[in-house]
Amino acid sequence: MLAYAEQAQTELSPAEITDRVGKSRPTVNRALAKLVTDGRLVSSGAGPSTRYRLPTQTHVPARRPASTSTVAETLQWSPASRALVDALSAPIGERTPVTYQRAFVDDYEPNVSSLLPPALAAELHAAGRLQGQQPAGTYLRKVLEQLLIDLSWHSSRLEGNRKSLLDTRELFERGRSASDDLDATMLLNHKEAIEFLADAVPTDGMIVPVVRNLQSVLMQGLMHDDTDLGAIRQKIVHIQDSVYLPAQMPSLLEEMLGLIVDKARQTQNPVEAAFFLWVNLAYLQPFVDGNKRTSRLAANMPLLLANCAPLSFLDVTQADYAEAMLGVYEQTSVAMAVDLFAWTYRRSIMKYRVIEQAMGVQDPLRVRLREKLNDAIQQIVYHGNTLAATVASLGLEPEDLKPFNAMLENELKILAVHNCARYRLPIRKTQEWIDAGRPY
Repeated sequence: MLAYAEQAQTELSPAEITDRVGKSRPTVNRALAKLVTDGRLVSSGAGPSTRYRLPTQTHVPARRPASTSTVAETLQWSPASRALVDALSAPIGERTPVTYQRAFVDDYEPNVSSLLPPALAAELHAAGRLQGQQPAGTYLRKVLEQLLIDLSWHSSRLEGNRKSLLDTRELFERGRSASDDLDATMLLNHKEAIEFLADAVPTDGMIVPVVRNLQSVLMQGLMHDDTDLGAIRQKIVHIQDSVYLPAQMPSLLEEMLGLIVDKARQTQNPVEAAFFLWVNLAYLQPFVDGNKRTSRLAANMPLLLANCAPLSFLDVTQADYAEAMLGVYEQTSVAMAVDLFAWTYRRSIMKYRVIEQAMGVQDPLRVRLREKLNDAIQQIVYHGNTLAATVASLGLEPEDLKPFNAMLENELKILAVHNCARYRLPIRKTQEWIDAGRPY
């Protein structure tokens, strides 16, 4: 690939390089990212406008020792992953076309089969779980404000989103507007979808309607036909740069989606269940669009229910993610997916453990009355009810009234646009309440 850049008189696009070298697009993207990292190529632009050229200096830096990782030096591909990369590196015309293999799900027996190595699944579960008995969703609630940024940005970036992390923070602070472009809409959809998960999963559990609603929130405003939102796919889809053709029968898609969610629900280790959902939802492609982003967020359902650290796909590159998915699509091999998942989930565990520990031990009263506190703040801020009327409607025990009132008044005093997500309040509505003088 470097030779083509040396011969070119102008900058080259990834598509032009792909056409010339005869390799798959994910393989080319991975190699280009490595050449840029090594300083042997310079990239400019973003998304479809990305171009590559040689550095302007006459001296090309010496090449670093070959690495099998485009994510970070700490990610080490297993021998099985390296063999899979070699198989997927063949020109697309030389790879055998394949379609959906339902045996990948049918042959899986919850708590007997395991897509992750069992020892790895046990290790990650032990490292990621919140200690002590807590209501479902406690861990996610503790880190929700940071997770909204992390998962929204990293998941959107895997779809080619061009907004920076700073752009994302500013976008979430101001909320939706008429001037939002597609990138902004994608990010805001992710934020709302994560908030939906935080609300729905602890009460409804892992069920198909939650997954379908998740896709509809993620894809609102991004699809040509709104009737496709949350609907089982009735249309043919193709996977770019792959010989994999997903199943096309709506009845089969609906059946397999139900079976995937059911087997994940039966799986006792939440980390294994998360991996199972992530891989299988993407492999099935049950929706017209948004399947991969739906799979990434849906993977958090078992982790949320078990109070494990959430999975936000920290620092995963588009090239490695695409190659891991191709391994599943074309070879029904999870080798690269396992390596990638374990690497990025360990990073999530470390990050959110620090955040959770920094918040200290929670007040038992606060834990017990969390939902009533959420309800009270929504009634006051969103619906304009008085504090006295709100508290009277909650049915509190007499001994809880005084401490609850004190806790509620304190929360109302510190409520701001930067922390309102934990109470499922819109930023704009919260700002209106603050501007009105915090009436209650």
